[in-house]
Parts: sequence; structure tokens; C-alpha cells
Amino acid sequence: MSNAETTPAPVRCGTPADGGRPSAVPPVQVLTARDVPLGGPRAMTVRRTLPQRARTMIGAWCFADHYGPDDVSDTGGMDVAPHPHTGLQTVSWLFSGEIEHRDSLGSHAFVRPGELNLMTGGHGIAHSEVSTPKTTVLHGVQLWVALPDAHRNTERDFQHHVPECLRVDGAEVRVFLGALADAVSPVRTFTPLLGAEILLPPRSALTLAVDPRFEHGLLVDRGDVRLADALLRPAELGYTAPGPDTLTLTNESDDTARAVLLGGTPFEEEIVMWWNFICRSHEEVVQAREEWAAGDRFGSVQGYDGDPLPAPELPKVPLKPRRRAQ
Repeated sequence: MSNAETTPAPVRCGTPADGGRPSAVPPVQVLTARDVPLGGPRAMTVRRTLPQRARTMIGAWCFADHYGPDDVSDTGGMDVAPHPHTGLQTVSWLFSGEIEHRDSLGSHAFVRPGELNLMTGGHGIAHSEVSTPKTTVLHGVQLWVALPDAHRNTERDFQHHVPECLRVDGAEVRVFLGALADAVSPVRTFTPLLGAEILLPPRSALTLAVDPRFEHGLLVDRGDVRLADALLRPAELGYTAPGPDTLTLTNESDDTARAVLLGGTPFEEEIVMWWNFICRSHEEVVQAREEWAAGDRFGSVQGYDGDPLPAPELPKVPLKPRRRAQ
């Protein structure tokens, strides 16, 4: 998915010197989303929880959009024209609906509920995303993972994976990246990561063993879910710092709750994120923008009926660091 904001803010992301465990952060930090229209006359609106001033990253997870359930007859659905990415991986995960994916690698695939599509931008890739005619309700998340410096110019790639649904103490767990609850995803990542969808029965609790090196984020889709001492409502994300080796999730609603658990070791590098580019400096962003306009570096997407997205105008001043909350 593209960041379709017409004036995207530059974000300087990084990890505090203490390894990602700032003393002022409470046991669970609750992050609320802001609404962002994807564009068009009937703009589909997404709820963005990462990045924000309070927290720019969770592990290498640097971007989280949560959308739906949207009646596409009202919103028009998703129609994101070809656009570039560099220095990242995109993670597409749906709860309902279907999205057609095309990219400059030549991939033509569909995103469906319970199936992972992961695209590695590396040095540069372009792709489009369009909800299909059979979609009536579109609902899911779009996530980005920052690539570490050693791999950020890797070859472009596309992977598809259908994780097994595990039953854990009555809950349903689908691990699409990393390892959790005796499930291990075969999908390659470049830093230690975790991504899983969790369905909790009404009024139930689930305790999961987790890697104590990881910081975690729990994004609630539906239901009221308590994470440790914090009650998270739909569209809120609860952050926990590294240290605990278990996480307990409690569904305090009378219906099945759904959440996406993200995790990873604190990302040790600073990055500059602007529009769809993850770079290390203002100059790199300028170069990526110019090369998208020139049409060489990112390749072309075949089969999309329409023009590629133009890059927004750069700020009038050099991209400045945004200090991470301590």
C-alpha cells in the first residue's frame, strides 16, 4: 500500500541508547490511530498507528495501517495505482475481501483472508493494489518492515504463505512471520520479527510465551482486549518494552475479539521515512524521488489500467530528525 498523503511528514526513526527500554514508558503504552484518506473522490480511510510521535517503530515494524470493515459499494474499495518502495518489506494481511497485487518483479497475486503476501522492495520495486469485483467488505492491515542497512539494497522479492491455524487454550493463532506457540513461519525476514493474528473467544484469557528480547505491539481489530494492565479498544495499539517472557491477553467483551500481535528486537539504526521511501538521509530521499520520476530504478507494473502515482513535492527544507519519545 502507498502512503497517499499529499504532504507526507518526514520521520526520523531510531532506538534509544538504552536498547529500546525508555524508563518513562509505562508497562503498556496505548497508542491511538489517526485517520488517513487513501485518496480519490470516495477516499477509503485507513487508521494509522505507526509511525507517530509517541512511538515510531516496534522492532523493525515502522508502519501500520488498519482499515475496514468497509462496504466497497460506499467507499469504492481500494485502488492504489503503481507506486514505488525502497528499503522495506510490505506485509499484507486481510480479514475479509480480496486484493489484486501486481509488481515490477512480474508478480500477479491475490491477497485473501488468512494468507500472507510479503513483498521485499530492497533497492527498489513498484506495485499496485486493487480490491477485486467479488469484494463486498474490505477489512485488514497493511504493515511495513524497515530493512537493516546491510540488506536494504537487496534484490526485490515476493513471497506468499498460508499459515496454519493453531488452537491454543481455545484461541485461534495464525503466525505469518516469526515464531509463536510452536508455529514457525518459513517466510524470510532480515531482522528477528513476529507477526500473528489472534482470535480470542468471549471472556477468555490467553498467555503466550514470547521472546524477552522483543518489544511487542498488540493492534486490536475488534473487541476489548486487556494487555497486562491496559484495556485496549478497537483500533488501539498497546506497546510493551523488552523484558517479559510471557504476554497475557484477556478478551473482556461478549463477542470474539481479534488482534494482530507484532514484535521484534529493537531496531538499532536510524532511518528517514518519507512517502514510500525508507532511507538514511535527505539526499537519499531526493535521489529515490528523482529516480521514480525518471522511471528506471523501480521498474514498471504491467496490467494496471491507469497511470502511476506521482511523488508528492518534497518539503522546502531538508528532512530533519524527529526525536523518538523517551
